[in-house]
Amino acid sequence: MISRKIVLIGDFATGKTSLIRRFVDNQFSDTYLSTIGVKISKKIIQLENTTLQGMIWDIEGGTETKPVNKTYLIGAHGAILVADGTRYETLEHIAMYRTLLHKNNAKTPFVLVINKCDCLSDEARHTITEKATSMYGDVVKNIFLTSAKTGEGVEEMFLTIASEMMGP
Repeated sequence: MISRKIVLIGDFATGKTSLIRRFVDNQFSDTYLSTIGVKISKKIIQLENTTLQGMIWDIEGGTETKPVNKTYLIGAHGAILVADGTRYETLEHIAMYRTLLHKNNAKTPFVLVINKCDCLSDEARHTITEKATSMYGDVVKNIFLTSAKTGEGVEEMFLTIASEMMGP
């Protein structure tokens, strides 16, 4: 079995912890608990020809006054950049997280996630997807709309990053 480090990065309260809990434990809680530092979860991910042990790092969210600790990104094999679909500024901040990730790990594959899509109308989903594509479409090939609450897109997002980490 191959072990790989996956990091989730984004602003505070974008749902990083909830996405991990949905994927690892198939659970969701409306209670907000801010992550302090980092919490590591494990999940066996079955790919077509490989069994992967995902070491999923839930890194505390960044703020304007407290950026993400770059040492948590060292050795990452894959990354999930998380924005909150109900807070447009979190999508704008993805550029900063992508730069931070690539300064430490230039070739690390990543996906972009717009979480909390269950709170968006069909029109808002379309609009935010278009904005994300116009902002980041030249640097990211996978953009997912997810909901940790309903589970929408969560498994697909993790399976995609796992596949990308394993290469072609």
